[in-house]
Amino acid sequence: MSGALSGKAAIITGGRRIGAAIALALAERGMNVALSFNRSRSEAERIATDIEAAGQRALIYQADLSVAAEAQTLIDKAAADLTRLDVLINMASVYSSVPFDQTDEHAWSAVIDVDLKASFLCARAAVPHMRRQGGGRIINFSDWVSRSGRPRYKGYLPYYVAKHAIVGLTEALALELAEDNILVNAIAPGPIRAPEGTTDEELKAVETATPLGRWGGEAEIVSAVLFLVETGFVTGETIRVDGGRHLK
Repeated sequence: MSGALSGKAAIITGGRRIGAAIALALAERGMNVALSFNRSRSEAERIATDIEAAGQRALIYQADLSVAAEAQTLIDKAAADLTRLDVLINMASVYSSVPFDQTDEHAWSAVIDVDLKASFLCARAAVPHMRRQGGGRIINFSDWVSRSGRPRYKGYLPYYVAKHAIVGLTEALALELAEDNILVNAIAPGPIRAPEGTTDEELKAVETATPLGRWGGEAEIVSAVLFLVETGFVTGETIRVDGGRHLK
């Protein structure tokens, strides 16, 4: 897919704020973009407006991607409506703290089914569309903690396991799909954007723990995505975008 992106099509699942920045960057380079949401319709509509303002087509779909039939329907409909599918970016995720003693089967599945299962389901549904046009790109999202190979925070057991497994999923899919010229990679974000309600003290603590001494901002994730969309020879890789946070 190296070269011009004009006229090509991408699907972005979830992502919200960072997903919005990615969607706009792809649109500015000539791509049409489909967005999926579960509950945040208003935000998806706002992103679509920005894409259209950039002169590209924007489509939005509601789907529970942890359900196989809904994931399949989303991918098939978006690919049909856009007339092709070149890039799938799996960003749908659940991130919430649950004490270990409260992590029952329901709490486990609520995270694993979105953060891991949905990425597999969407990738599996996307492959036939990409094969028909001779290739594509799949980009999954892990996490800098999981990519580093050791948990650092209690209360996120299912999340850590899911994001650690995303690395394995990415590598295995890359091997399975290489002969189809479908490149599969992942991004493991670190301190990109502070969650709402973060105190000044918490902000400073993260900056101090990050070798580059700052939060990255959405633009750093956008740069990584664009590299993985445009490269023709990187596959099976997970790129940490964390300002060196994993080094401490």
